[in-house]
Amino acid sequence: MVRAVIVEDEPLARQTLRDFTAQVDWIEVVGEVEDGKSAVRVINKLEPDLLFLDVQMPELTGLEVLERLTHQPAVVFTTAYDHYAVAAFELEAVDYLVKPFGRKRFVAMLERVRRRLSGDSADHAVIDRATDALRGEPVRRMFARKGDTIVPLSVDHIVRAEAGDNYVCVYTSTERFLLNLSLGDLESRLDGERFRRIHRSHIINLDFVTAIEPYDDRRLAVTLRDGSCVVASRAGSQFLRGLVV
Repeated sequence: MVRAVIVEDEPLARQTLRDFTAQVDWIEVVGEVEDGKSAVRVINKLEPDLLFLDVQMPELTGLEVLERLTHQPAVVFTTAYDHYAVAAFELEAVDYLVKPFGRKRFVAMLERVRRRLSGDSADHAVIDRATDALRGEPVRRMFARKGDTIVPLSVDHIVRAEAGDNYVCVYTSTERFLLNLSLGDLESRLDGERFRRIHRSHIINLDFVTAIEPYDDRRLAVTLRDGSCVVASRAGSQFLRGLVV
């Protein structure tokens, strides 16, 4: 039996989670709370296996709740705002439910919960990644969209990133992924020693640079290992020139 706690300030969402979990014979809801401070106290006391956690709540946010926990449950985030998805998966959440969610989406989430909790190792990474993110430390892995699925992506494999309308395209040497965040948000989560924003729409991984050549009188063009070429802005070109010793 998986012991779960629901942390949700919206009564309707709380009732939906209560109704759906009541139909799952291997989940027992052992606690419900409506605000962040109460959540920390209840979770550390009850030590559940699974946590349904809202992102925006009174007193403390969901991320702040995770930072203060001494117990480390598996986490499913629930929120009305899909732009928190990337942060949730960076924290190695089991899943991310955008409210309002239906039974079909809830069932899909349950499969991920079952796979996570059937493993031999405890989910210690949730709190560690939350602490790293809140302290502003560079992430080592993120979760990105590839088609209709969400997959893990090591930052070591990122060659470059390009801003879209409301998302970022991330390129490895062989694949393309989507992140639902701004280029500035991505930049803040990457290691500034390796990743540089050389244009308002482009971040490159300096480890994958194969050549830097003049593009015009003031700008430089950067060729990367995947064969792509990015023209740096004037400011970005000035930074690149500073790399020459």
